[in-house]
Amino acid sequence: MVMKKGIVMMLSVLLLACSDSKETRLQRFLLQSNDMIKNQKADEAEHYLREALQLDSCFADAWNNLGTLHFNKSKYREALDDYDHAIACHPDYLDAYFNRANTAYELKEYYRAMKDIDYVIRHKPDTAVAYFSKGLIHTRLREFDRAREAFKMASVMDSQNAEIWVNLGTVYYYKKQYDSARLHFEHALRLNPKEANAYNALAMVDIELEKYDDARKQLAEALTLQPRDPFFLNNRGYIALLTGDVENGRKDIDLSIGLDPYNGWAYRNKGLYYLKTHQDQEAIRLFKQAEEMDPFIDRIYIYLGDALRASGDAKGACSYYTKAVARGEMPADKLPSACR
Repeated sequence: MVMKKGIVMMLSVLLLACSDSKETRLQRFLLQSNDMIKNQKADEAEHYLREALQLDSCFADAWNNLGTLHFNKSKYREALDDYDHAIACHPDYLDAYFNRANTAYELKEYYRAMKDIDYVIRHKPDTAVAYFSKGLIHTRLREFDRAREAFKMASVMDSQNAEIWVNLGTVYYYKKQYDSARLHFEHALRLNPKEANAYNALAMVDIELEKYDDARKQLAEALTLQPRDPFFLNNRGYIALLTGDVENGRKDIDLSIGLDPYNGWAYRNKGLYYLKTHQDQEAIRLFKQAEEMDPFIDRIYIYLGDALRASGDAKGACSYYTKAVARGEMPADKLPSACR
């Protein structure tokens, strides 16, 4: 299961003074940029930030906000460079550390992200969003106990935030503690009945328990709230594949990929479609593409093993099954005899 996160990026806001000093002009450019951001005019916002940096090449607030503009355009490498500039100019700039951590997370540079988020927590330990980000990073590193503790800290500081409870439940899901996961997802819905991710997460629990009709109902609720969500469509397609409705499953998965071509889970499911329709080489290609995009994806090693085994490559299959065992996704006693 993949959980989307609502990243909170920190924008710098200054108050405008009355004089026309250099500092005032810098503040004016920043305010003008922020106005453009509010009006969803990203190019104009960047123009004003560039004007500020022409005036002062070490104006940390402008670098920070430029990074956030790049982040929102999914230009993560450029955003990372901008935050590096902001921190070089202002070494104690916590907002820039926080933003750089979230950007490194998107680039899958998880240890770098953790270093920055720990810096934020050391200097401002009462920040719920920092613990939330820390939980996300630990989850991606499969450090589920540490992720749980981080999300619990966030929930203490912001107990009414449904998204925190969804992600805390997701940790229990990954630990295969499905009853606890369900309780957390249901609590999230009590806090916010329109938290679509909670319905999606409940569907994934039902899939694990092979309660496919219940899973479909949960996804129907999620898609009622967000009809074009690529993650929900992908999961609906996954259920269709698991229940033999492979062509409708393919349609949902293809639509998901069209809406978000960077979601490795959708490529895994497209690979599963090919595996189920006996197109083994295509399945292997899609599974490897998914693994390259995101090695964290559930069952990717099992499915790769299955596809290689179906293609006649028993040795290659065993290497992936062994990885699945090491990751706790396959019991050792379920390994094919040829792999033991």
